[in-house]
Amino acid sequence: MSEADASFDEMRIGDGSVRPAYEDYFGWFDDQDAKLLMRKHRDAEVAFRRTGITFNVYGQNEAEERLIPFDMVPRIITADEWRRLTRGIEQRVSAINAFIHDLYHRQEIVRAGRIPERLLRNNEAWLPHMVGFTPPGGVYTHIVGIDLVRTGPNEFFVLEDNARTPSGVSYMLQNRETMMAMFPDLFTRVPVRTVCDYPRRLAKSLAACAPAGTRGKPNVAVLTPGIYNSAYYEHAFIADQMGAELVEGSDLRVTDGRVAMRTTRGYEPVDVLYRRVDDEFLDPLTFNPDSVLGVPGIMDVYRAGGITIANAPGTGVADDKAIYSFMPDIVEFYTGQKPLLPNVETWRCADPESLAYVLDNLAELVVKEVHGSGGYGMLIGPAASKRELAEFRAKLEAKPSNYIAQPTLSLSTCPIFTRSGLAPRHVDLRPFVLVSPEGIEITPGGLTRVAMRKGSLVVNSSQGGGTKDTWVLKD
Repeated sequence: MSEADASFDEMRIGDGSVRPAYEDYFGWFDDQDAKLLMRKHRDAEVAFRRTGITFNVYGQNEAEERLIPFDMVPRIITADEWRRLTRGIEQRVSAINAFIHDLYHRQEIVRAGRIPERLLRNNEAWLPHMVGFTPPGGVYTHIVGIDLVRTGPNEFFVLEDNARTPSGVSYMLQNRETMMAMFPDLFTRVPVRTVCDYPRRLAKSLAACAPAGTRGKPNVAVLTPGIYNSAYYEHAFIADQMGAELVEGSDLRVTDGRVAMRTTRGYEPVDVLYRRVDDEFLDPLTFNPDSVLGVPGIMDVYRAGGITIANAPGTGVADDKAIYSFMPDIVEFYTGQKPLLPNVETWRCADPESLAYVLDNLAELVVKEVHGSGGYGMLIGPAASKRELAEFRAKLEAKPSNYIAQPTLSLSTCPIFTRSGLAPRHVDLRPFVLVSPEGIEITPGGLTRVAMRKGSLVVNSSQGGGTKDTWVLKD
């Protein structure tokens, strides 16, 4: 039995019949001409390339822009499944926001002994400049991406939290737009909830987080590092869809206690800055003095209440994978409830007993850097060579606190379209969450990432993964 065969198949039951969620879609698919579908598949690739939906892979010598593969078979989630997921996501995001506030104030969770103080002391993402300061509306995590994996009918786990600058929402929107353009009849046959209002909801949510002294309609801008950033397409796309200005650091300046952006009408004040620039480069007067990507003095304006920065500086501490391992305690501490969405079992290599276990079972585990992302700096034990295992063993022994380890999960599979028909591939899911003083909104869908290679468990685009449209069915 192959690994894909042993995994939970989201479309088919063991006897080969189609699960209820996919019945309407499969009935439509069965009626389609295979050659027409293949042509549509090629048309989608051309459309993505023409639109400019590409990304750069850091560390590649050729430094070429790549197209993220798009698969036209949707990933389908029932209304009941989505309700269960949203309750768990809302609980977790509420806890993360409360946790970050506590870390920059009384640190009650540390005083209570629920997480060790060393996780902050040794954490570069924890910013002393945020101590004692509360952002407008008390919101730290304005936009959050929660990565989920599935292993069974009712078994969803949180793989990681993305609270600093979660990316991928442009692909969620473009995937849906592409599907609706290619197969408009399909959306009359299958009742799918919309994701297309996300930009409007994002703009409204960010505006609701404007500083208390804002007059009239808040002025929202998107700060990008520039055209050479791997996610620049997304920055430009989001700004355009929201009707907000896309700015670089050189377009902004501090004047009269406000951050103002250059326009054709002169400089205009910015009330909310959706930044896609890392903390380190945000303000050369506060952080990296060599940065040309940020705005000199913006942190002074921020701490004086003159602007909202989304997400708040210092939120990256919640993305730390060592912190992740304490999330069940964090959720319970701030909500008084057990987590509705469990973590993946995690061994903290900083703990001697856990390190010994990881070293003894390295060939069976997934090992990740505490501050890693994008699939970089990661070992997948079952797929690693003897040399890779030996190299990672040396890294673990040299700096164990830099790593956590997890079991190799049997991720669920969804079908992708191939020349020989539908074939199962492993997937994960990143729902997108908006947080404002008015509440928490979870877009009904998200970004499904898919491992395009047979048997692969790595879904990251930087490692060859693709994306597909995510459908949440209406009741």
